[in-house]
Amino acid sequence: MSDPVKNTLLFGLVAALFVLTGVFQSANSALTILNMGLISAIMAIGVNLQWGFAGLFNVGVMGFVALGGLAAVLIATPPTEGAWIAGGYRILVALVLGAATVVAAVLVNSRLPKGRTRSLITFVVLVGGFFLYRAVFDPGVAAVEAINPAAAGHLGGLNLPILLAWPVGGLLAAGAAWLIGKTALGLRSDYLAIATLGIAEIIIAVLKNEDWLARGVKNVIGLPRPVPYEVDLQNSPEFVERSASFGLDPVTASTLTVKLSYSILFAVVLLTLLIMAQLALKSPWGRMMRAIRDNEVAAEAMGKDVTTRHLQIFVLGSAICGLAGAMMTTLDGQLTPGTYQPLRFTFLIWVMVIVGGSGNNFGAVLGGMLIWFFWVQVEPIGLWLMEVITSGMAEDSGLRKHLLDSAAHMRLLTMGLILLLVLRFSPRGLIPEK
Repeated sequence: MSDPVKNTLLFGLVAALFVLTGVFQSANSALTILNMGLISAIMAIGVNLQWGFAGLFNVGVMGFVALGGLAAVLIATPPTEGAWIAGGYRILVALVLGAATVVAAVLVNSRLPKGRTRSLITFVVLVGGFFLYRAVFDPGVAAVEAINPAAAGHLGGLNLPILLAWPVGGLLAAGAAWLIGKTALGLRSDYLAIATLGIAEIIIAVLKNEDWLARGVKNVIGLPRPVPYEVDLQNSPEFVERSASFGLDPVTASTLTVKLSYSILFAVVLLTLLIMAQLALKSPWGRMMRAIRDNEVAAEAMGKDVTTRHLQIFVLGSAICGLAGAMMTTLDGQLTPGTYQPLRFTFLIWVMVIVGGSGNNFGAVLGGMLIWFFWVQVEPIGLWLMEVITSGMAEDSGLRKHLLDSAAHMRLLTMGLILLLVLRFSPRGLIPEK
């Protein structure tokens, strides 16, 4: 079987899974899974750029996704009334002082000759700057968080269209990736993984604890949408009449319309990124990145600036993850920092890339759609399977109860099983790199 035919069949199989979900469960369930599958495919493209193109082992995916979610809050929510006057400007001044302290310490450390005097001055600058920063920062934070803490307690955003938050999420993640890359990309791959994971945890910790920024674990809800609201559609006589012509009640039709609108938006973004990634892969820049990935020493001997190229691809991949994070927060309609778990946003994305085919953009998209489908559907299918297996057992059977309770763990078991099978029978992924 030729590669184009095999790849077409694989994508056809994934499409059939979504169609069967719509037939045997509901179109609503199929569209819900599809939307998150499209976002997962975008994240997989970002990770594939870093690992498949350049061999960079980034396990801090959830940090960049979280920054994308933060962008949705900072861009689309209305500003909290009185927050900036109460303490917002103090917070900005404090952040500038903190950055100036770090810059001053770096300059002292680089300009003065090595010795006890340099160490002492650096220590004084850091400690003095820290206390000055806290003296300005803490009162501002307290003032902002005291403003209607039950519903606000944060600075709010710019009240701009939510779609603007998507590229801004990419820019936030790209800026963070640049700072991380300047310090961590010189490390060996295992140390790079540790560094990116640690920095991602720091980002999540900041989002959870700095209530003035995005309400922390209190969450920001009610984010605006780029698509209509269901209630507005249901109140439209034209929409109700059109729904009746298709044999649908207004509630069902409005839900499907909203989710289908999200699917179209996400598919447009995914196709755009896929085309750009393919053009980059086949360009001289893409061939250079793969040459650096395969043999850094030889590439460097040919005059290639390996560190700069690694920084480029690290920033690009992280920006795509940030874009996907903003899209996901838009879809959810809320920012919940407590849900940014490494299992969902790091391990699962890596499984998607490995199963789909590292180094192949179409493989990353296939893996993203397929693995997310199984991630959602395995648990209900597992519960149904356990009910069938235990149907002949007594109601009070301990084994029956144990098997039914174990169905909740089918997700992790299935992910591990899929990964093992793919690595055994197709170690380069379902659609391997040519």
